[in-house]
Amino acid sequence: MTPPDTLHLFVYGTLKTGYDPHTKLCQPWLHSHQSALAQGRLYHLPMGYPAMTAEEGWVHGELLIFRNPPDTLLDRLDNFEGYYPQLPPDRSAYQRQRILVYDLDRTPLTTAWGYIMSVAMVQQVRGEWLPEGIWNRQTDLRA
Repeated sequence: MTPPDTLHLFVYGTLKTGYDPHTKLCQPWLHSHQSALAQGRLYHLPMGYPAMTAEEGWVHGELLIFRNPPDTLLDRLDNFEGYYPQLPPDRSAYQRQRILVYDLDRTPLTTAWGYIMSVAMVQQVRGEWLPEGIWNRQTDLRA
C-alpha cells in the first residue's frame, strides 16, 4: 500500500531523468525512480515530444516516486502536460489517469498517474508510431 505522502508518476518523455523539464519539475521532490513499463502505444509528435495512447503495446519509461511532494506538484505537472481537469476532455492535450506500472520483466509494480493522449488527437497531429515503445530524442522544450 502506498503511504498517503507518496506520489507515483509514470513518465515516458521529457519528464524522464536527463531532460530539463524533469530537472525543474520533478527532481526537487524526487525520492527515487526506476525503469518501468506501462501498457499502451507511444508516438513521437511533430511538436517535438511524445504521447502515449491506451492502445495495445508496451511503453518504456520511468516510475518516479515522490515523498512528501508539495500540494501543488500535480497542478504544475498538469499545466506542463496541457491537462486541465476543469475543462471538457477535448480541451486538454492529455488526460491524467491511474495506470498499472510494471517492471521490465512485466511484473506489476504499482499504480501510478500517467498522461495519456487520445488516439484521435495523435492522428490529428500526425504522430509517428514508435513500435519499440521508447522515446529518447533531443528537445529544446523548457519547463
